Amino acid sequence: MTTSISPLTELQAINQVLVAIGQGPVDTLDNTNPDVAVIQTTLSQVSRDVQSEGWSFNKQKDVLLTPDENKNIKYPDNVLQIDFTTKVGPYFPIHYGVDGEGFLYDKTRQPRSDAMIFDYPVYCDVVYLYEWIDLPQPMKSYIVARTSAIVSTRIIGDPTQYQMLSQYEVQCRAYVMEYECNQGDYSYFGSPDEGNFYRPYQPYHALYR
Repeated sequence: MTTSISPLTELQAINQVLVAIGQGPVDTLDNTNPDVAVIQTTLSQVSRDVQSEGWSFNKQKDVLLTPDENKNIKYPDNVLQIDFTTKVGPYFPIHYGVDGEGFLYDKTRQPRSDAMIFDYPVYCDVVYLYEWIDLPQPMKSYIVARTSAIVSTRIIGDPTQYQMLSQYEVQCRAYVMEYECNQGDYSYFGSPDEGNFYRPYQPYHALYR
C-alpha cells in the first residue's frame, strides 16, 4: 500500500502559521478575518523575498529575451531578477532600469526613448517567481516558519514565542540549504553550471564595485 502526499496548499500553510502562533485554523481564505489577511500578505512577501535569493529551482541561465515589434522588451511579470550576460549582435545592455510601463531600458544611454530600443535579442540570467503550489516542499516549510516568526511579532508580541519560532526557522533554513546543495550539485569550487569549476583569484574582481 502506498501513501500519496498532496502538495501543501496556501490554506494549509496559513493554518500552520495560525497554529504556530496559538490561533485556531480556518476553513477558507477569508480576507475579512484580520489575522488571516495579515498572514496571507506576510506569506506572499516572505515567499517573494526568499525566492529573490535565487535557488537551483528558480534560477535559469541564458534566457533569451526578444524585442517586440516596436523593439522594446517588456520586463516579465514572473521574474524577480534579470542579469544581462551573453552578447547577441553588436550591442547589449549592461545596466538596465524599468520604466513606468514595465519596459526595460539601458541606463547608460540617453535619451530614454533611444535607451528603450533593442535591435537584437539579449541573453540573461533570470530568477523566476514561482506560484506557491509549485514551490519545493523544503522551501514551503522554510517560508511558513519564517512567516510564523514575523506574524508572531505583528499579532501576538510574545518574546518567548518569537524565540521558539525563530529557532525553528533556523532549522528549516538548514533543511533548505541541504536541499539546495543536493539539487545544485555544487562542488568546493562552485557549480557545474558555471562551466568552469575553478575560477582563479583576480584582485580586480574583489576591488571593482
